[in-house]
Amino acid sequence: MDAIVAEGLEKRYGDVQALDGVSFRVRAGEVFGLLGPNGAGKSTTVKVLTTLTTPNGGRAEVAGHDVVREPDAVRRSIGYVPQSSGVDRDATGRENLMLQGRVQGMSGHRLRDRVDRLLELLGIADAADRVVRGYSGGMKRRLDVGLGVVHGPQVLFLDEPTTGLDPEARSAMWQELAVLAREELLTILLTTHYLEEADALTNRLAIVRASASSRS
Repeated sequence: MDAIVAEGLEKRYGDVQALDGVSFRVRAGEVFGLLGPNGAGKSTTVKVLTTLTTPNGGRAEVAGHDVVREPDAVRRSIGYVPQSSGVDRDATGRENLMLQGRVQGMSGHRLRDRVDRLLELLGIADAADRVVRGYSGGMKRRLDVGLGVVHGPQVLFLDEPTTGLDPEARSAMWQELAVLAREELLTILLTTHYLEEADALTNRLAIVRASASSRS
């Protein structure tokens, strides 16, 4: 089953052709890297797939829903982590996740249990009740990922998820994403400048899955 379908996507901004017939498919459970330099149309593609902008041509489906005809259904099915952080730096990590969960219609024990689980999965449980302003760059970015998946989406979009992180924080990010993909049964589409980053996540995911199989 395809979690993402893009067929002949076109997008223009005035005289600028940002997308010119982009086509690809991502099967459910896959990690898909969208690679290219600045200006290649990566972020524009993500904006079309997440219903933040409307294509001028072509079609796209996410989680079985047409991005133009069924935008609300698409939004309920996805998580989106943009390049710019969306965390509230004056709130704690737990408070950020709780607020995002409530925005997504969650409450009570379901929300509290979900937040506790994500804090553990993302490796920030020890800092859960500290104000985010004191977090490292890598911790803030992992919290951004938590905000994107708190509601349990089928598909997660990551737009340049390691921008501004040092090599150690990047490595930690890929490790956490691999575990999250396996634990959450997520389809992940990520944009990046670097082939090695897409390879890193794919390889880590394969290692995690192999390790899980060996224990079963």
